[in-house]
Amino acid sequence: MNTFIAKVVDDIFRKQKNYENLIFVLPSQRSCVFLKEEVLKQLPKASFLPKIISIENYIQEISEIKLIDTTQLLFEFYSVYKKCLPNKNIESFDAFSQWATIALHDFNEIDSYLVNAEYFFTNLRDVKRLEEWFQDKKPSELALNYLQFFEYLHILYYELNNKLKSNKFGYQGLIYKEAKDNLEAYIKSNSNKHIVFVGFNALNKAEEHIFQELLNSNIASVYWDVNEKILNTSNEAGVFLRKYKNDWDYYKKNDFLWCDSNILDSKNINFIGAPKNISQIKYAGELLSNLDNFNKVALVLADENLLNLTLNSLPNNVKNINITMGYALKDIPIASLFNKLFKLHLNQQKFNKVTDQQFYYKDVLNLVNDPFLNKLYGEVLLKIDAKIKSENSVFINLETLKDLIISKEQEEASILFCLFEFSTNINAIIKQCCNLISELKEFTVGIEKEYLFRFYTIFQQLETLNFNYKHISDLKTLHLFFNQILQNEKLSFQGEPLQGLQLMGMLETRVLDFETVIITSVNEGILPAGKNDHSFIPYDVKKYFGLPTYQEKDAIFSYHFQRLAQRAKNIYLIYNTENDGYGAGEKSRFLTQLEISNPEIKHIFISPKVKHHKNPLLELVKTPAVLEKLKELFKKGISPSALATYIYNPISFYEQKVLDIREDNDVEETIAVNTMGSVIHDVLEELFKPFIGKFLTIENIVKMQKRSNTLLIKYFEKHYLKGNIETGKNKLIFEVSKNHINRFLSKELALLKQNKKLKIIALEEKLECQFKIEEIDFPIKIHGIVDRIDQLDGVTRIIDYKTGKVEANQLKITNFAMMKDDYKYTKAIQVMLYSYLYTANINKVIEPLQSGVISFKNLNSGFLKMNFSEKYKGIDNDISEERIQDFMIEIKNLIKEILDSEKPFIENINLPF
Repeated sequence: MNTFIAKVVDDIFRKQKNYENLIFVLPSQRSCVFLKEEVLKQLPKASFLPKIISIENYIQEISEIKLIDTTQLLFEFYSVYKKCLPNKNIESFDAFSQWATIALHDFNEIDSYLVNAEYFFTNLRDVKRLEEWFQDKKPSELALNYLQFFEYLHILYYELNNKLKSNKFGYQGLIYKEAKDNLEAYIKSNSNKHIVFVGFNALNKAEEHIFQELLNSNIASVYWDVNEKILNTSNEAGVFLRKYKNDWDYYKKNDFLWCDSNILDSKNINFIGAPKNISQIKYAGELLSNLDNFNKVALVLADENLLNLTLNSLPNNVKNINITMGYALKDIPIASLFNKLFKLHLNQQKFNKVTDQQFYYKDVLNLVNDPFLNKLYGEVLLKIDAKIKSENSVFINLETLKDLIISKEQEEASILFCLFEFSTNINAIIKQCCNLISELKEFTVGIEKEYLFRFYTIFQQLETLNFNYKHISDLKTLHLFFNQILQNEKLSFQGEPLQGLQLMGMLETRVLDFETVIITSVNEGILPAGKNDHSFIPYDVKKYFGLPTYQEKDAIFSYHFQRLAQRAKNIYLIYNTENDGYGAGEKSRFLTQLEISNPEIKHIFISPKVKHHKNPLLELVKTPAVLEKLKELFKKGISPSALATYIYNPISFYEQKVLDIREDNDVEETIAVNTMGSVIHDVLEELFKPFIGKFLTIENIVKMQKRSNTLLIKYFEKHYLKGNIETGKNKLIFEVSKNHINRFLSKELALLKQNKKLKIIALEEKLECQFKIEEIDFPIKIHGIVDRIDQLDGVTRIIDYKTGKVEANQLKITNFAMMKDDYKYTKAIQVMLYSYLYTANINKVIEPLQSGVISFKNLNSGFLKMNFSEKYKGIDNDISEERIQDFMIEIKNLIKEILDSEKPFIENINLPF
C-alpha cells in the first residue's frame, strides 16, 4: 500500500539531501511515529535523522512559551478575576469555574484567529446591549449584571494575557499569537532549515500566517492530502484547501502539493445499521474476528465514550493493539471511592449535621461497601453495616463509628476513622486522601497499582495548586476540581504503535492510511457533531470576525472522513438505527454523500441474535435432610402465613422454612408497610386490653379516641427505631395511621350508638393445636395469633386486622379444594385456621360463629366475613362444625403434599403481584 506519508518522504528525499536540516511538522504525535518509521525505511545509512515534531510542540518552540495545564489556567484566571473585579462582584471559585471554562475557550479562539481584541470586545459588548436593552424600556438588574459581565470580559482577557506571558506560559491560542509575532526572528535563525508541513487541512489564522511566511521565505514545503473529488468540486470537505489554493500568493507561482489522482476507485464499502451502541461494537468485533492480519486495520470510534465497551468486545484473535485514546479517569473504579468519600461529607453539610457529627446512612453504607476499602478493612466495615441496619440508624454518630473502628486489636484502622473525621483544612484533606492511597497500594496488584498512582498524582497536583493559589477554600470546591480533572485527564495505554490493530478516535486518523477501516457511530450529532457550541460569542459575531462555527467544524470532519476512505480497500461504516433521542437514529449525511458517488455500496441491517430459551421450572427434590427439617418444622408448629407462603411459591417456602434464608434488613428511612401494621396492631391492643371480658360502652370508645394519638407516637418510637415521623413521607404515613385508627374507633362507636352489645373476649390470643394425619407418623402442630375475638349481639367473631386492602370476594369460597391452587384464598385459609384453633382450644364449636377480616383500607365495608353461599350475591356467614371439618380435610391434604417425599418443590411461574 503506497501511503501518503511514504509518498511525502520519497518526494522530500529526492529534493532535499541535507537530511539533518529537515524539520517534519505533523498534526499529531501519532502521525509523527508513523512518519518516523517511514523515514527510517528510506533514509540512507550513516545519515542523521531529521527532526520530526507535532504542530503543537513546533508552535511552542517558535513562541518560546510553554503550554499551561487547563486546571492551572483556571486557577490563574481566578487570580486575575479577583484582582480586576470589585469585591462585591466576586463570585466563589466553584461558581466562577462554571462559566470561566467557556470564557477561556473563547479567548483561545480569539487569539488563534488573530482577532483584534479591542475591536472584538467592543462589538460583543454592543451586541449584548442591543439584545437586552430593546426588550424593556428599562433593563432589569439581571440584564445590567449580564451587560456588566461583558464589560469586564475584555479587561480579564488583557490581564490574563499579560500575566501568562510574563511567566512564559500560555494557552494554545496565546502561544499561536506569540508565535506569529516571533516568526521573523525564527526565520532569520533557521534560514538553513527546511520545514515540511505534512497532512494539514483546517488552519487557524495564526497557522495560515506562519505557513505562508515560511513558504514565501523558501524554507518550507506544504504537502496537502487531497484528491480531485474533494478539491475541484463544491464538496464541503475541500472548503479550506480550495481557499488556500486560490487565495495564497505562494500558489499563484508554485504548484499545490498534492492533488492526488491515483486514488483507489474499486472499494468494498459497507453500510451497517445496528440497533444501540452495544450492537455496533459487537458487530465490529465480529468483523475483526474474521481478519488474520491487523497491521493495516483501523477501528475508529466516532464516539470515544464507547472505548470501555470496545475493549471488552475485542475478539481473541486480536493479539496486538495500539490505543491512542486514553482511558477516562472518571471511568476508573477507584474514582467512585473518592466520590463516595466526598459525598459523605458534603451531604453532612447539606443536612446540617456537622455540629452533631452525624452522617447519612446511605453515604456511610456506600463507602463501607466499596470494594477497595473492603480489601483493607473488610471485617470492620461489616460491623458498621450490621450496626446501621440493626438499629435502623438514618443518621449515625461519629462516636459510634469510632467505637466500631478503633479498638486495641484494631489500631491499624485509624486511617479508616480519619475518612469520617475530615479536617476543615483543605490541604489536610488532600493529605488524608494520599494516605489512603498509600495504604491501598499494599493490597492491590497489576493495573490497580497504576490506577492508584495516577490518582496520587491528581491529589499532589491539587495540593500544589492550592499551595500556590489558595483558591480551594472548602470541600465543595475541592470536589468540583477533583471531578474536573477526572473529566479532562486520561490514563494512557502503553503499546507498540506500529503493530497490530489501531484503535483510535477520528482526529487521530489524520495523515494515516489503512487498507481496512471500521468506523462506528456514523450518526448525525456524532459525525458530524452538530451545533453543540459552548461559547459566549453569538453566531453572527463569529461569522463577522472569521471565528469557526459549527459549519467549519462539520467541514473539518467531512474532510477527515473522506480522506480516511480515499485509499482504503475495505470500508465498514456502522451507524445506530435506534431513535433513543432526537436524531439518534438518523444516519450521518456523510453516508448519503458517499452513496451518491458509490452506487454499489452494500447495505446491511443487523440485529442481535435472540435465542428463545424456555427455562425449565425450578424443581427441588426432597432429600432425607430436607424431610427431616420439614418434620422438625411441623412438630414444632407451623403458622397459617407459612402455609400461605407455600401456596404463593413452594420455592419461597423452601428458602424461608427449610434453608432459614431471610431477607436482609435494610434501614427503614421511610416507614415500611409491615411497621405501620405492627404499630396499628399494638395501639389497638393497648386501647382494648383493659376491656377484655367486658362489654364496651360509648364512654370507653370516647376515652380511646383521646388516648390514640399518644399511643400511636409511643409505638412508632418502639417499632421505628431512631426514625423521624415529623417531616416528609413519614409524617404522611403517621397521619394515615392516625386516620385508620380514628375511623376504626368511629365505626365501633357507631355500633354502640345503635344499641349493639359488643364484648371483647380476647386480644392477640396465642392459639395452637396438635392433630394426627393418616400416613404421617408424627403429630402436626399449627399455631397462630388471633388479633381479636369478640361477641357482637351474641355472635362470636374471630377477627384478623389487615392494614392492606381486602375485598369481600377474597373471603367467599364454596369449595375448599380450590384453596391450595389460588393465592387469592390465603386470607380465607388464615381466618378459617383461626376458627379451627379457637374451637379446638375450647373443645366445642360455638354457634353462631363468624370469622373474617377488618381491612383498614376498606373500612367502609366493615367486618368482611367468610361467605360460603353458592348463590350470586348470596350470604352465608356461619361457620359450622361440618365446615371446619371439610376445611381441615383440605389443609391436611396440603400438609401431606408438603411432606410428600415423591413430590418436589416446584417453582410457581404465575406469581401474583
